[in-house]
This record gives sequence, C-alpha cells and structure tokens, in this order.
Amino acid sequence: MQEIVECVMNISEGRVVAKIDAIANRIRSHSNSFLLNISSDPDHHRTVFSFIGTPASISDAAFAATTKAMALIDLTQHKGVHPRIGAVDVIPFVPVQGVSMDLCVKIAHRLAERIGRELQIPVYLYGEAAIRPACENLAHIREGEFEKLGGTIAQNPSRKPDFGPNRIHPTAGGVAVGARPTLIAFNVYLESSEVEIARGIAATIRERGGGLPGVRALGFHIAHRNQAQVSMNVTNYRQSSLVMIFDRICSEAHRLKVGVDSSEIVGLVPHDALGENAVEALRLKVFDPDQILENCIGRVLEDRK
Repeated sequence: MQEIVECVMNISEGRVVAKIDAIANRIRSHSNSFLLNISSDPDHHRTVFSFIGTPASISDAAFAATTKAMALIDLTQHKGVHPRIGAVDVIPFVPVQGVSMDLCVKIAHRLAERIGRELQIPVYLYGEAAIRPACENLAHIREGEFEKLGGTIAQNPSRKPDFGPNRIHPTAGGVAVGARPTLIAFNVYLESSEVEIARGIAATIRERGGGLPGVRALGFHIAHRNQAQVSMNVTNYRQSSLVMIFDRICSEAHRLKVGVDSSEIVGLVPHDALGENAVEALRLKVFDPDQILENCIGRVLEDRK
C-alpha cells in the first residue's frame, strides 16, 4: 500500500458488544481496508473505529459500516454524555502516507453525497472538507444535538445539510463527514466527582476560551468511575503537547484544590506525540503499544505480506 488514508469513525454505541462487533465486521470485510483499533466508552455511549485503506477502499468500508450502524442504532433510545447528532456521528478522513489533504476532501465529498443519496441521511461537511465556514467546527454542527436538529433543520437555513434530505432521519439522525489532520482524543480524570470543576478547567484550557492552541475541551461526569473528566480533542499536538496540556490541567486543578487522578488516550496516537516517559508523565494507567499509530499500521501491513 503506497497510498494510505485513515478513517476515524465515531458511532453512538458504546455498550452493546454485539452491535459494535457487527459494525466492525463490515469494515473488516472490505479488501484493502484494515481495522486498527476499537475504543468504546459506556458513559460517552460511543465507539471509535480507526481503520486504514487505499483511497478507493476506505470510502466503501466507511459506507458499509454506516449502513450497518444505521440499521442497529436508534438515537431515540440513546443517552450518553458525549454530544452527537447521529447513529454515526462523525466520519473524518486523515492523510497518512502518499496522499494529500485535497484527496481526503474529495473522498469525504464523495462519501457524503452517497450517504445522503442512498441512505437518506442528512450530511454535513466539516473540517477541511467544509464548504461553509461555520461548519468547519463540529461544535456548530452538533448544536442542539439529535434532539433539536429535527426541529431546526428545515426552518433554519444555517442548519440545511450539504447532502441528503432536508429532514432528520427518524432513528439515525444526521452525520458529519470531513477531512482533517491527525487528532488525539485525550481525557484527564480528576480526584473529584464534581462535573462543574471539570467544566471550569475545560473552559480555561480550550483554545476558544483563550487557552491552549489546538485544544477543544468539555467536562463530563463519568458514572462508572464516579469521577469528573476533562475530555479533549487535541488538533495540534506539536503546538500543544500532551504533557503541556496535562501539566496545565494539574495547575488548574491545584488552584481549585482538586487532585488529578490519571489520564487516557482514546484510540490511536502518533509516536511523535509521546515524549520520553509519557506513561509516567501523563499518569496513563492503561496504555498499549498497539495504540501507537505507526505500530498498528506496521503490523497490519506485515500481516498481509
């Protein structure tokens, strides 16, 4: 494989293993597409599938997984702490090797048109693939989430989808399809169950609030741990390293007289985003070397020889 594209599909199911496995099997069934990692969270009620493929195969694998998720997930019965608009919430394409961002944008546009036309799901283009400036940011697309999107999609011109019907799908909702650089999903757990503390720290460190560049942050309560969590997407880890972010959260927590318990990386992470002694420095209680993107890619390419 000289040309490699990564897809990091997020679905709104993090609890029923049979559903997650059925969607994963749709990805695995496509030649020249390889599932690298599955990461599920029951409180977020969300699963992240990271898979790679050729520019030709990656779109077909994503479409097959979307079709299966649409059949299995009913958002009217879904409750989780993470914002979402769809059974398949986001489908980003990331250039990995031998491909440009422009090609990933074209892949995103083709898939968005196909989902809208064949599955009758409203599709919003985001990130580098956005054709409207407001939709570059996922927060704008997710405003009001699934529950409110149905009431605004037809009335508010800014909520009109880029592809598909101008109405929400009754059980699958909508979906955001995009292209972007590498993103790291990074969570930090506090020694507190007070979600307002996590939300306050998130507001301080996020770029939009004048905090760290390339950091998007929210605060959640994670019920199964009874802990508050600062949940982040790091869009520029070279500018704001994970250690820098973690240290900033520790400082803010100390100011608020709260301890920091641990952190976690959700899904995959590039090798150069981890400095020396990253496990200790970030208090990563659970980390597998197979979470390193380059390790995963190397393993699947070796296996196919």
